[in-house]
Amino acid sequence: MSEAQIDLNAFRAEVRGWLADNLPPELRQAHKRATSVFVEKEYNLAWQAILLRKGWVAPHWPAEHGGTGWNEAQRYIFASECARAGAPSLAPMGLKMVAPVIMKYGSDAQKGYYLPKLLAGEHYWCQGYSEPQAGSDLAALQLRADSDGDDYVLNGSKIWTTHAHVANHMFCLVRTDRDGRPQEGITFLLLEMATPGISVKPIISIAGDHDFNQVFFDNVRVPKANRLGDEGKGWTVAKTLLEYERAAAYAAGLIEALAEVRAAAKDAELLNEPTIRRRIAELDSQVRTIHAVEDMVLAAIGEGRDPGPASSMLKVQGTECQQKIQELAVDVAGIYAAPYQYEARQAGSNTGYVGPESALTATARYFNGRAASIYGGSNEIQRNIMAKLVLGL
Repeated sequence: MSEAQIDLNAFRAEVRGWLADNLPPELRQAHKRATSVFVEKEYNLAWQAILLRKGWVAPHWPAEHGGTGWNEAQRYIFASECARAGAPSLAPMGLKMVAPVIMKYGSDAQKGYYLPKLLAGEHYWCQGYSEPQAGSDLAALQLRADSDGDDYVLNGSKIWTTHAHVANHMFCLVRTDRDGRPQEGITFLLLEMATPGISVKPIISIAGDHDFNQVFFDNVRVPKANRLGDEGKGWTVAKTLLEYERAAAYAAGLIEALAEVRAAAKDAELLNEPTIRRRIAELDSQVRTIHAVEDMVLAAIGEGRDPGPASSMLKVQGTECQQKIQELAVDVAGIYAAPYQYEARQAGSNTGYVGPESALTATARYFNGRAASIYGGSNEIQRNIMAKLVLGL
């Protein structure tokens, strides 16, 4: 069915009505109290199971693989309505990041095995990219993968690995060749976290949250059948995946985040304060611009094209706008942003707290949000990409 044949107002009403009837209060609270883009696994998978029963768990997947078959307008409406309703976000590493590259580079056997388990939530993924000496300069990674018969033997470590402590699978970049250009010796592997020799060490953030980890590999054997794409061609796979990571849909979440700050400012009787009003107006304008760029990127993906440098533009604007909104939220919270109230801000907690509820998460979101302009390729690197590919510098 073409976009012209789809009644988008009726579709929005359907989505809004379904969310009102099927989004449980405890999942709304989990989203409301979340301080990073990653809601706790138990709430994440609970929401995924509800969406799976409806057939709405993978809006961006082709229908042939279990996706919805929606067009760009429908996908945007769905994301907007989920944000408006306060639905928890789904873990992006599986459904939104590794799934598209499995569809593009995977064998028929890999697609048949991994994609149904991704949809069902049986496989919960983490991303093995950054290393202690290879962050923004990802081509410097050194995790060794030595060939041994039908296996690779891995030795080294990954760091800042989000949700590695609860994931059962990892997509991982390894070095299979140490000669020639650094990018040419990288291979993309899919592996199980329960494989002998893998250990996970937690990294607790300044906000007190446990999202990040360091993962160690000690003679870990991974079958070569788990390689995605050709040996030594992992850089190409990785670049494609990062374009999907950077091309995340920001606008819907930013609209709701700004609405929350505006409501908090109203409650604090700050809406008539000139500086606050100016900052809200500037952010509103920036969010509208991001929405326009997002439409362009989603159209490219919908037509089967890689997002390209537009995804870098979106990543820079989306994450920096997010940080500005979080900074404004702290300023609006005022003195109530200062108390450390970790227990009170946990979903399902009945612990009392000081100040308005909106202030509970303000500082933690501000701290966690500092990473947004670093992960997925630092924003400085994204500006270099845009300078080269768009401006020809």
